[in-house]
Amino acid sequence: MEQSIGALVKDSARRFGDKTALIADGKHWSFRQLDNFSSIVASALRERGVGKGSVVSLYSPNCAQWIIAYYAILKLGAVVNPLNLMLTPSEAAYAVNDCKAVAVLGALDKLVPLRDTLGRDRIRLISFSGTGATIESFDDLLAGDDKGTYPVEGIAPDDLSTIGYTSGTTGHPKGAMLSHRSILLNTAMTSTLHVRTEHDTVVSALPCSHVYGNIVMNSAIACGMTLVLHAVFDAKVILASIEACRATMFEGVPTMYMYLLNLPELHDYDVSTLTRCTVGGQTMSPYRMKEVESRLGAPLLELWGMTELGGLGTTHPLYGPKKHGSIGVPLPFLSARIGSLEHPSVAVTAGEIGELQIRGPVTMMGYFGRPEATAETIDTDGWLHTGDLACVDEEGFIFIVDRLKDMVITGGFNIYPAELERVLCEHPSVAMAAVVGVPDEMKGELAKAFVVCRNGADLHPEDVLDFCRQRLAAYKVPRLIEVVDDLPKTSSGKILRRELRAKALPHNQTS
Repeated sequence: MEQSIGALVKDSARRFGDKTALIADGKHWSFRQLDNFSSIVASALRERGVGKGSVVSLYSPNCAQWIIAYYAILKLGAVVNPLNLMLTPSEAAYAVNDCKAVAVLGALDKLVPLRDTLGRDRIRLISFSGTGATIESFDDLLAGDDKGTYPVEGIAPDDLSTIGYTSGTTGHPKGAMLSHRSILLNTAMTSTLHVRTEHDTVVSALPCSHVYGNIVMNSAIACGMTLVLHAVFDAKVILASIEACRATMFEGVPTMYMYLLNLPELHDYDVSTLTRCTVGGQTMSPYRMKEVESRLGAPLLELWGMTELGGLGTTHPLYGPKKHGSIGVPLPFLSARIGSLEHPSVAVTAGEIGELQIRGPVTMMGYFGRPEATAETIDTDGWLHTGDLACVDEEGFIFIVDRLKDMVITGGFNIYPAELERVLCEHPSVAMAAVVGVPDEMKGELAKAFVVCRNGADLHPEDVLDFCRQRLAAYKVPRLIEVVDDLPKTSSGKILRRELRAKALPHNQTS
């Protein structure tokens, strides 16, 4: 394993040279080019005062410049702060200021008006797409010379490499600090379990700023794969890309697969080169997982991870037993347990629901500037409390039940939205579903389901309710059904429950 993340691209350039590493925006980039350009940008950043320990933010959709800048920052021993492009300008400015970034690179039009908020004299803005009175051009950095040896000396595996901000559903988001070791080990173990090699071509629209997309990118570079990167997910474009590039892997979140299944033209595309796909980010119905495998002709490996782990915590291996609906087993070198909700340090028995906890060398170093929040998340024995409700079976396979904060309590009964969503997605007319709790004077909360109709199907709320009554205990059946055209999602494709909760006010409810 390399000593630093920046060394990944250097080593791959040595091993794979002019082989295509990246296809983005219709252009091909070799491993040698990515290494050379990232060293040139590292030199340019160094001339602008960026050095070991400096924090640099990246705020851009997927593109070659994002990847070049990412490795350039890390080759300097600086710290990368990958920002979700869906953040509002004020949210992005908060993160940039909170982590004390010295520069922001990317698509910066939205940030220029906040220049004073960011600190006009402190933060340098460098744009991927243009220049202006207050910003520099990334092209000018690329036009320079490589004036040093990169990665620089003195970068240790346990040095800080990344500050990744959590979604921050309540209050301000927190910056999870991750070491080089965390990202490198996560990349190596993910690659090992999925058997990623230089013979693979992977298609992805997962944002590189998200931990899932970041591991896809780093594993492609580390293993000599060709990464076909898309800035946004479009089902037809993705399928055409798989066909044209003869991709062996596609990686995505459940909603992406739902869009693929819902596309009438799916059978028109040749996806026979796929040898495996991965899915993570949210739970997925086993029924739909089997349909994906049948329609795409490749196994679907479910995985689970979080920002505080720098990527995956668990996955299914390519070779080995698999269970649909399970997130698999811990990565090598990691331990997992299901802690009691009443006594978190006590592991529950197989089949009991508790909080998933992870311990090992990939866990974050802590939250930047938030020691109290760190102590609340990582206990004195090193267990990271994930906030996910889960259970484990007798064979050691872990099953996510739901997010602890998403649990709906109705009349004293616990309802897990993910369980309801899995049942709803088994209905032949339902393409996607999301369940949230809505206030109720009598029962405290009621479960409300938002469902999206499959193309060409008829969807009637009462039929959906009857379907649920046959498969769920009476108290679990959603009391409200609303048919919608689509569901709100994050840039990585996760369903935004908080927006649905805001929408699910009494005057908006239909049954």
